[in-house]
Amino acid sequence: MGSKRTIITLSESNKNWLEAYSRARGISMAEAIRKGISRLRENESRALYRELAEQTRGIWEKGDGLAWQDKLRAEWDRDHD
Repeated sequence: MGSKRTIITLSESNKNWLEAYSRARGISMAEAIRKGISRLRENESRALYRELAEQTRGIWEKGDGLAWQDKLRAEWDRDHD
């Protein structure tokens, strides 16, 4: 997978912080930004999973799971007819 360059605008205080962070860890500012984006994506994926799990919590009606699944799918099929 190739890389793309982009230009970002930072406040002076954020740029100073990023420079200090990068220098302290011996990495480039670009590497620090790449790591930050990776961590943000990871956290957002987890947050989305937790949100979806919370939204769907309790929708299963206790009993025969396969029968409930078939009933639910039949409802979906009717919605698309």
